[in-house]
Amino acid sequence: MSHHLHVLHRTLAQAWRALWAFALALLASAALVPIALAAPPKGYPKAYGAIVAAAREEASVVVYSTTDLSTAAALIRDFELCYPGIKVDYQDLNSAELHRRFLAETQAQRPSADVLWSSAMDLQMKLANDDFAQRYKSPEVASLPDWAVWRDTAFGTTFEPAVIVYNKRFVTGADIPETHADLVRLLSSQSAKYAGNVTTYDIEKSAVGFLFATQDSRAQTGFWDLVHELGKNAVELESNTSVMVQRIASGKDYLGYNLIGSYALTRARRDPAIGVVLPKDYTLVMSRIALLSKTAPHPNAGKLWLDFLLSQRGQTVLSRSELFSIRSDVPGEFTAATLRQTLGPQLRAIAVGPPLLVFLDQAKQQEFLRRWRRETGSVK
Repeated sequence: MSHHLHVLHRTLAQAWRALWAFALALLASAALVPIALAAPPKGYPKAYGAIVAAAREEASVVVYSTTDLSTAAALIRDFELCYPGIKVDYQDLNSAELHRRFLAETQAQRPSADVLWSSAMDLQMKLANDDFAQRYKSPEVASLPDWAVWRDTAFGTTFEPAVIVYNKRFVTGADIPETHADLVRLLSSQSAKYAGNVTTYDIEKSAVGFLFATQDSRAQTGFWDLVHELGKNAVELESNTSVMVQRIASGKDYLGYNLIGSYALTRARRDPAIGVVLPKDYTLVMSRIALLSKTAPHPNAGKLWLDFLLSQRGQTVLSRSELFSIRSDVPGEFTAATLRQTLGPQLRAIAVGPPLLVFLDQAKQQEFLRRWRRETGSVK
């Protein structure tokens, strides 16, 4: 009897060992599934697998960005799904703070961002021009417009119009400005109504506001007339688009000039009080520029993030988050293709390149700001 018990005990032990080995095999195969899913995308070079493997060892990517976390959340989730084990450390900063913080950390030789993703095109271009950005030939470059990439260091990622936003309860009919000249006429002829009820960027606090203003000054001969009328109407200067859109929605302001269209159109879709104008004389289009830091703590993970951001999959996620995709092969409402179809030659994309640096020249910048203060009545 004891012999039979011994055999039974040995048989059970063997069964448990076999079952445990099977369970471990199942776990191992399950662990391989995400890795298989995260294989290099179709058309990428075979050597890209080494970048993926090295990025897994780094296990993290640090992104400094001006894009609201709520807007980027779906992109982050999808990236982490594609590359399990690589966590995205996403720092949501305003454009001027992002620039200052990166420079301070880099110059002090402290760990900083792997990727800088900002709407302040001029400041991003300055970092690239000053040799802070890593040169990288992304496999996705061929799918971007020629004007959106500079020397494989600065990459345009979105296609976002600068728009006029208004409250439909207060601005109606023929008063709705369809061009920049219409806006000048409206403000000059109806000061009693609009004084204290118009808003735009404080270009001394908002880098994207400064970008739009300086680009406008090159695009329209009547730019300073418009700024003068804004000043006469006691324009409210703000540094944040969301704050301005909220003020317009609540009726605290009736009209906003040069706001980022992606935020305004997102609000307009769910708020019937908000109207948005893409000016018919011309509409500036801004592109958030992504850079890879030359001193990135996680250089391979940074490359994965950039490539994902530029990929058709990443751009589709962006467009569903209502940031206009820059790629022509991404369908939907919030895409370059749709915007070009709507506005045609009136679109003026701000190209990624050295011309962005013109107004960062200290003398030109100070001269521009002095006149801005004088015309808006914000003399300091």
